[in-house]
Amino acid sequence: VGLLEGPITGAADHLVIHLSGRGGHTSRPHLTEDLTFALGKLLTELPAVLSRRIDPRAGVSVVWGQVEAGVAPNVIPAEGRMSGTVRMLDADAWTVAEDVVRRAVQLLAEPYVVEALVHYTRGVPPVVNAAAATAALRRAALTVLGPTGVATTRQSLGGEDFGWYLQQVPGALARLG
Repeated sequence: VGLLEGPITGAADHLVIHLSGRGGHTSRPHLTEDLTFALGKLLTELPAVLSRRIDPRAGVSVVWGQVEAGVAPNVIPAEGRMSGTVRMLDADAWTVAEDVVRRAVQLLAEPYVVEALVHYTRGVPPVVNAAAATAALRRAALTVLGPTGVATTRQSLGGEDFGWYLQQVPGALARLG
């Protein structure tokens, strides 16, 4: 049984960004808004901006799982989409992350004259184990499993909806394995 007093998981949100702009032929990128270039800048720059706008100790992590744009190698598309997760270790960072992301996306897209629509879905807050509940769980696990059956675990960026419960009542989550 893995136990940890305090935060044991991270907050996890879902982010989708739709870009749109005038597409065209790759031989004339100056006549387009070069959406694929703007998409690439957002992919790489948004995580960097967040690391400077939110306390780095909060462990904010933006990871892209899906990127879509275009259907031909010689055509700059008029639309593109990227989606991923925004995760953080800290509940305070979770309260400001959406606003920081929305503002940063608009500022990063502006030089490329593309329209950026942000769909930000708050997921789950961090699970924060209460001291008394963690101690009670530790005592129970030690009684049943003995001293080799209990270990201290580390906080992860994984999201867990149990965090919603612990915002209402004190409790503790343990890891098994």
